Formats: sequence, structure tokens, C-alpha cells
Amino acid sequence: MIFNSFGSSSQVRQGLGGNVRLILSGAAPLASHVEAYLRVVTCAHVLQGYGLTESCAGSFVSLPNDMSMLGTVGPPVPNVDVRLESVPEMNYDALSSTPRGEICIRGDTLFSGYYKRDDLTEEVLIDGWFHTGDVGEWQPDGSMKIIDRKKNIFKLSQGEYVAVEHLENIYGGTPGIDSIWVYGNSFESYLVGVVNPNKLALEKWAEENGISGDFNSLCENPKAKEHILQELSKIGKEKKLKGFEFLKAVHLDPEPFDMERDLLTPTYKKKRPQLLKYYQNIIDEMYKSINRK
Repeated sequence: MIFNSFGSSSQVRQGLGGNVRLILSGAAPLASHVEAYLRVVTCAHVLQGYGLTESCAGSFVSLPNDMSMLGTVGPPVPNVDVRLESVPEMNYDALSSTPRGEICIRGDTLFSGYYKRDDLTEEVLIDGWFHTGDVGEWQPDGSMKIIDRKKNIFKLSQGEYVAVEHLENIYGGTPGIDSIWVYGNSFESYLVGVVNPNKLALEKWAEENGISGDFNSLCENPKAKEHILQELSKIGKEKKLKGFEFLKAVHLDPEPFDMERDLLTPTYKKKRPQLLKYYQNIIDEMYKSINRK
């Protein structure tokens, strides 16, 4: 019997209504230990699926009662064709003994293109194949495991690859911040970030430390930036991040990332090229200030 803060498995099952037979997880990958735990405490089938808006939702789904598919999104659904495309710059070979590469999807359920954005459509729809930007690994049983993200991986000047979404998920758990965008490039050896601090938390910190000013002025205060940077470093140490994964500087923006400035998609995902364009001058200044030290 497995226990948690909610009690026994029967209590968890009853807490979900008592009649749950199947749980389907999508959006972000579900950690294997979480998936296994949910199977035990809910006594239900827990399946992972994968799909995108451009593929009209589900393109993969795991099979019930098949423990070998734990941690995968299962095989493709019948109405699509799927292949992997090698990503040489990330050392993913679709023709190796363990095939790894960018997931490409073809089928009648695909979208016809982005509205009034032929340039973006041509980037992702090539010869009828939709390039998802996600990196997958074929499993021996025919299921797919999502292992990486092609578009949100970059290499620093010393040759280290950084999985930016992974870092944002970690840093996003820092008390006192609402959101964070992490940036780096192959011409620099370290990372910087733009943070949306939590208004109440920052004002409380300022009051406790005798620092005056409204929220906007606090975001410009060097002491506030140093405070946030220390908090980010603290959680980075707790999660045992590598040295190059720590941020060297942050900019505090009192205005949350939003769709009005074209910084987020309608599903609240970060639009990284647009974020870089919007904050380019700030990013450049952060790197200059670090290099001057």
C-alpha cells in the first residue's frame, strides 16, 4: 500500500469520485514515477498522449495494461504517418540502432497552415510532413518517448547544450516570481533571464529591508535584482544544476509576459523569437555589464 498526504489509495480513488477508470495525460510529459504512482493510488489506467494544435490534437497514445509503455506516449494513432528526422547538431540519428530525431507527422488531420503566415507554414510543413520541433526516441515496442525539444535547445560558447524549458520549469518554482524567460546563445558562456516578480512578495521584501519605492521602481533597483538572483541560485543549488545552468544576471519586468505584446501564444507558451526581439537591448546590456566585471 502506498500512502501520501491524502491517505491510502482507496481514499485517493474516492477523492476522485470513486468511479475513475482512465486518466489521460497530455500537454507536458508526465514523469515515469508520477505515472506509476497514479496507477497505484487510483487503480485506473493512466495513459500518456501526444499531439499538437497543428495535428488536430492526439497523434500518439499509450495502451492500457502495457507496463512497457510507462514513460512513453505510446504508438501513433491509425490516421497519421510518423517518421523521425535526424538532428545532427544535437547528435540525434534517426537511423541509429536506437532511432532518435525530430518527430514529423503526415496525414489528413494536419492543419493547412498558419493564418496569413505563409513564412511560418513553410518552415514547419515540408513535402507534406509537419515538423513538430520535439525530439523523440522509438522504443522496441513501437511506442514513442519524448526526450528533447529541438527548438528550445541551444549551445553556449564553451560547447554545453542548454535545455531552456527544463531550466525555466526549475526556476519557475522560485518563491517570489511569477514567470521567467531564460536566454543564452553560442557567443556567450553563461545565461541571463527576464523575470516577472510577484508584486506582493517583492514589496514585502522591500519593506523588510527598508527599501522604498513603488513596484516599478523596485524592479529597477539593483538590490532587488540581486535578491531575485540569489533566490534563483538557491533553487538551482537545491536542484543540483550545473554551473553553466545558473543565471548570471536578471532583468525584472513589472509587466507580465502577455499576448498583447506578442510574447505568448493563445495557450500561454512563450514565443522565444519575439521575446528576444522585444528584450534585445536589455539582453545586450546585461551581457555587457557582466563582461565589464
